[in-house]
Amino acid sequence: MSVLAAERIKLTSTKSPWWCTAIIVALGLGIGAVIGITAKSTVTTVQNDIAAGNDPGFEPYLPTLADAVAGVSGFGVLVLMILAALSITSEYRFGIIRTTFQAIPSRASVLGVKALLIGVFGAVLSLVLTLGAFYIAKATAGPDAGAALVLEGSDAWRAVYGVPIYAFLCVVLAVGVGALLRQSAAAIALLLLWPLLIESLFNLFGSIGRDIMPFLPFMNANNFLGSPGGVEYHWGPWGSLAYFAAFVAVVFGAAVVVVNKRDA
Repeated sequence: MSVLAAERIKLTSTKSPWWCTAIIVALGLGIGAVIGITAKSTVTTVQNDIAAGNDPGFEPYLPTLADAVAGVSGFGVLVLMILAALSITSEYRFGIIRTTFQAIPSRASVLGVKALLIGVFGAVLSLVLTLGAFYIAKATAGPDAGAALVLEGSDAWRAVYGVPIYAFLCVVLAVGVGALLRQSAAAIALLLLWPLLIESLFNLFGSIGRDIMPFLPFMNANNFLGSPGGVEYHWGPWGSLAYFAAFVAVVFGAAVVVVNKRDA
């Protein structure tokens, strides 16, 4: 409990967690509103063209629940990972980690409590924002454009409760990566480029890349969230979650081993 109290004070007494939280809220709810407004605009355009006897030339955009919460599951979780990585790399940067390890000899407990505290905070925040983004998108889209925005069926509900699970695992991963790299810039660059760029580059390698893509961690996380991206996986959504969780456990376990072996 003393470790938990110490990490809570560190988290709440600095400005970066508050700024990151504000950015997550703005991105999650703002993108939900933009998606709803965009969907309503395309539906209105198509309806007006049809009423005027013209061919609109495109289908209206009818967002799904996974689309509405993309601001939370996508950009919001990325900012959450930055927050988690900074929680450990900042201590290495300013030398506070030495004092932390002197006060708490169990280094594994320090990493574990950091991941648990920020992970639970991120999971609760993402759950609230996921529901908020859904209702905002549905309200701004209107009855016609928001026809597909319904909380019905297992896939729709998985898009809601899956985001907090994904956010928690991403926080654990970010703490592990931060502990391994120690450098804020390196950790943030890797955590951002990995899901946004590196995994998508496998599309450029033809059939070999397509064979590898079902085994990429963030691809599997997206499959669990209901966005398979055209990849043919060897298991279902829950298998993808188990795969991603196992990957996170390996990275975090490696971080614990490395932190215990090297100097602070």
